[in-house]
Amino acid sequence: MIAIPPGALRLFVDVLTQIGQGRAVTLLPQRAELTTQEAADYLNVSRPYVVGLIEQNKLPARKVGTRRRIAFEDLVRFDEQDRARRRVALDELARIDQELGL
Repeated sequence: MIAIPPGALRLFVDVLTQIGQGRAVTLLPQRAELTTQEAADYLNVSRPYVVGLIEQNKLPARKVGTRRRIAFEDLVRFDEQDRARRRVALDELARIDQELGL
């Protein structure tokens, strides 16, 4: 018999629950760095769009030789902030729509 720590058991249950609901699951080290293509896949956008975000200093990244690397935690923070900005904009559009009676 193998003893499984409670934290690991909770992780397994959560992973299996997500998979059971048809969601993709990726396990990453805590300080993982992603390529621009991996970041684009995570955000569901094009790689050139991610490069543009980096060049506009909207998404932090570092260079490794000629390649860019994005810290996963920075990517998640950017995604959360971007979603919040879009939510505010959509709420404003809905408010204007209601005022105009459309």
